[in-house]
Amino acid sequence: MQITGKNQGKKYQSNLPLLDIAKQFVYVVLLNGIIMKTVIFCRVSSKEQEETGYSLPAQEKFLREYADKQGLEVAKVFAISESAAGKVQRKTFNEMIEYVRKKNICSIVVETTDRLTRNFSDVPIIDAWIMESEEHQVHLAKEGCVLHNASRSHEWFMWRVKVATAEYYVRLLSENVKKGQKEKLAQGWIPTKPPIGYKTVGETGHKIHIIDERVAPLVRKMFELYATGGHSVKTLAKKMYDEGLRSLKGNKLTNSRIHSLLRDPFYIGKIRWNGEIKDGKHEPLISKELFDKVQAMLDRKNTPKYRKHSYLFQGLIRCAGCNGLITWEFHKGHRYGHCNHYHNCTKTKWVKEPEVEEQLITAFDNLKIKNSRIVEWLKKALKESHQDEIAYHNTTVGELQARYEAIQKRMDKLYDDKLDEKITPDFYNRKFKQYSEEKDEIAESIKRHSTASTGYLNLGINLYELSQRAKEIYLKAKEKGMMDEQKSLIRLVFANLILDEGKLSLEYSKAFKILSEAVDETNSSKVAKIDKFENGKFEPSEKSDVTGQKGSLLPPRPIWLRDLDSNQEP
Repeated sequence: MQITGKNQGKKYQSNLPLLDIAKQFVYVVLLNGIIMKTVIFCRVSSKEQEETGYSLPAQEKFLREYADKQGLEVAKVFAISESAAGKVQRKTFNEMIEYVRKKNICSIVVETTDRLTRNFSDVPIIDAWIMESEEHQVHLAKEGCVLHNASRSHEWFMWRVKVATAEYYVRLLSENVKKGQKEKLAQGWIPTKPPIGYKTVGETGHKIHIIDERVAPLVRKMFELYATGGHSVKTLAKKMYDEGLRSLKGNKLTNSRIHSLLRDPFYIGKIRWNGEIKDGKHEPLISKELFDKVQAMLDRKNTPKYRKHSYLFQGLIRCAGCNGLITWEFHKGHRYGHCNHYHNCTKTKWVKEPEVEEQLITAFDNLKIKNSRIVEWLKKALKESHQDEIAYHNTTVGELQARYEAIQKRMDKLYDDKLDEKITPDFYNRKFKQYSEEKDEIAESIKRHSTASTGYLNLGINLYELSQRAKEIYLKAKEKGMMDEQKSLIRLVFANLILDEGKLSLEYSKAFKILSEAVDETNSSKVAKIDKFENGKFEPSEKSDVTGQKGSLLPPRPIWLRDLDSNQEP
């Protein structure tokens, strides 16, 4: 090969290896005052490499030094982290090829073959670019190789062998990762990071997921708020941001992220992987009932609309004339409620929100039992009824556990039949899905009954305590501007609220209706008589006068006839 420099007019004859020839070529180019531009392509093959100091900046530094020694001017640097998604890696590679063609860049500098590509589909693209011009080169810095149009056949062969080796490594790594993920799923653990509300603990290879008590209350509240029906995903995202819920990087959760979290069965102890739902060993964060309610709300066709003003009684009170919802509007500093007359309603009065609220607070106050002795009787009655409730739940749990074990045996036999090829894979998958759903339903029932045996007493006492402090709780929530809590309390205590020309008619919910009827009786004048029974005074305070009794109330012969035979003969 001969290389001629114009300025010197001399010829250089060389039988040196290709790398030395490339160096001579660069030397001659420099002599002629020509500086070739190049691009650098960096890739970190694993997260461990990046964390142990062999980062993208370190690789870029090495390649810049190589380019400087070769007399190449770096026009641009393209970098890929292996943790990036496949689409991102492909996009960066295509951008590099497009850039060198557009800017007429004649060389690409990379560290090794597997840093440039690990996919045979990229080879034709690189080959085509090299063959487009005699000046196009690919520098493999650490391999001491420069690929160009006139490279020898064994160099092209080794280039393809190295690409094949890199692709084999990637595929082998992918298989090992999938195998590890499959094993992790079989153990009941998700092989990725858990969603917000959980954290990962344990050493590498033995990591599990537990509830993050710092964030978990906010996630529960997110589900509870959406289940009320008073929020869209958009307003819920803003609400949870105000409450303090953040992403792992401390940013606000996007609407789409909130939606995906509300759809994630991980929060009820399940793992969704490749479109399938599997049982997990992690502790559920919310109940299945709450999760199902949220799914129903997400599936509804209409969602709450954004409103400039928030109204306390929006969607809670109906018109007495047409049963339509009362509309609330803001006028001259006041909030008014009125009927929209969609059904030719005759109700015309507009009522201020404070006037309705005052009637509601009175209804809260009417739930309060004034006699302390009745309070103790009520608690005693709850405790006695609780014993019967425990016996009922224990019997039911025993029956459910028997059904659970029976289904488990069916699933075991089904698996054995599959191994023995007695059934088809389609039949196995169909029956396995059926049995799994039945098993989950029974497990959920067992859980409900197990908690209900103690929850029954707590619920009764909590309902009672709530009824006695309903007014206080409502006013405190109002003082702190907690409108959602006010609405939740109203929905809990009242089943129906009807407005008739400014007068509020109400119906308590089932539990509070029973308490309301008891309060009406215990707070009446009849309560005074109860004190006597409580003290054991069952005898009359004075002897009753029976002299005026007649007829059937008197004995047939009050006294014997004196001096006469009681059995006289005629």
